[in-house]
Amino acid sequence: MMTVFGTTGRIENMKNKFIKSVAVILVSVCMCASTVYADNPGLIKRSQDACKNATYDIPTVTNDIEGWPQGPAIMCDAGVVMEQETGTVIYNKAMEEKRYPASTTKIMTALVALENSSLTDTVTFTAEGLREAVPGNSYVTPVLQVGETLTMEQCLYAIMLVSGNEVSTQVAMQVGGSLEGFVELMNQKAEELGCRNTHFVNANGLHDENHYTTAYDLALIARAAYENEDFRKITGTKYYTIPATNMTSQPRELSNHHALLGEGGDWSYEGCLGGKTGYTDAALNTLVTYFEKEGTVYIAVVMHYKGTQIFTDTVMLAEYAKEFEKLHVIPEAYLVSGGVAVVPKGTQPDEVEIEMQGDGTSKEEKERLLFHGYQTGEAVVNEAARIQDEEAAQEEEEQIREELEKEQTESESLWENQEETSFYECIMAILGGLILLGLVMIIISVLARKKRRKKKSKKRKAGK
Repeated sequence: MMTVFGTTGRIENMKNKFIKSVAVILVSVCMCASTVYADNPGLIKRSQDACKNATYDIPTVTNDIEGWPQGPAIMCDAGVVMEQETGTVIYNKAMEEKRYPASTTKIMTALVALENSSLTDTVTFTAEGLREAVPGNSYVTPVLQVGETLTMEQCLYAIMLVSGNEVSTQVAMQVGGSLEGFVELMNQKAEELGCRNTHFVNANGLHDENHYTTAYDLALIARAAYENEDFRKITGTKYYTIPATNMTSQPRELSNHHALLGEGGDWSYEGCLGGKTGYTDAALNTLVTYFEKEGTVYIAVVMHYKGTQIFTDTVMLAEYAKEFEKLHVIPEAYLVSGGVAVVPKGTQPDEVEIEMQGDGTSKEEKERLLFHGYQTGEAVVNEAARIQDEEAAQEEEEQIREELEKEQTESESLWENQEETSFYECIMAILGGLILLGLVMIIISVLARKKRRKKKSKKRKAGK
C-alpha cells in the first residue's frame, strides 16, 4: 500500500525543483570555496590516485539503483557506507560476503562491556589474560603485570586506541564470568542487532575460521556502538594517558591507531570521528570509520586488502557521501519516529514513495521510505491520527461539495424560473399587443364607416 504526503501541482513541483537545484549549486560552490582549506587536499588527491587502479570486478550493487550517484571503485574486496541515524546503505560492495574482522571485533567487545559493566569497575589482570601480550600481537606497553589493576574505562581506551588483545580477553573474562560467557553475550548482541552472517569465538579478533562477519553486519554493530555516549567519546579520542597503577609508576601513553583521526599530518581527514583498525594474515587490513558530512554521521567499513588503501578507500567513500542528504518526508503531525530518508541531493519529497508495512488497522504503523524501490529510510506513524484527519478532511470536502451542489441547484432553479417568467411575460406582451392592435383596427374600421356614411349623405343631398 502506497501513501503520499504533501503532493503539489506539477507547475509548483517544477518550480521547487528548479529553486532547489540552484540552491544546491550555490551551496556546492560555497562549500568548495570554503572547505578546500579545512579538508586535506593532498590526502584526497592520493586517495583519488590510489583508486585509479581499482576496478568494478566485484560489483558495486548500489550503482544499479535508478538515479543513484555512481560510487567509486575501491581496492578493498568489500565495503559499505551506512548512514548512522536511519541505517540506510548508500554504498554496497560485496557487503554480505563473510570476512574475517580481525581487531574490528573489538567494537563489539567494547559495546558489550559498556552495557554490562561500569566505567569505574576495576579489572585485575591474570596470567590467563596476559598470555596474549606477546610479540606479534597488539598489547599495551609497558607490559601489564599479573595483579595489576586498571579501571574499566582505562581498559576500554586500551582496547579501542591501541587494540590491546590481552586487555580485551581480561575484560571479557571479568564481564562474562569467562571468555566463553562473554562470547555468548557478543553473539546474542549480534543477533539482536540483526546481523545475519556473524559469529564470534573470541573478544579480540585473533584469527579463527569460525570467527567471521560481513561488512554490513560490522556496520550494524558500529552503528549500535555509536549510540553509546561513552563509546563515542572513547573512539573519537586521539591520545589518552593511563596514569601510574598499583604496580607501575610509569604512565602509559596511548595513541589511536586510526590514521584519519586527528588534526594535522598527512593522513588526518576532516570530519573523521573515530573508528577501529584491524589486521591478521587471513583478514588482511580491515577498517571501520565514523565520519561526518554536512551534519550527517556515516559509517564506512572496508575489508580485505593489505596496505594503506584501507585509508584511501575510506576517504573516497567519505567524499562520495557528499552526494547525499537527509530529507524529511513524513509530516511531524503524524510522526512517531523516523520519517527521514537519505537520498541523492536534489530529490523532492514527493519523489520518495511511502510503503505501509501493516494493513492500516493498528494505531501506529511502520512505513518504508523508498527511492525508485530502494529503501532509504523508515518511519512509524500515528495512523489513527492520520486517518482521523483524512476522514475530517473528506467530511469537510463533502460538506463543501454539497453546499456547492445546493447553490448550483438553486441557481439553476432560479434561472429556470426566470426563463419561465420571461416566457409568460413575452406571451402576455404579444397578446396585449394583439389586443391593442385589434382595438386600433376596430377603431379605424368604425371611423372609416363613419367617414363613408358622411360621404354618402353628402352625395344624396347634392342629388336632391
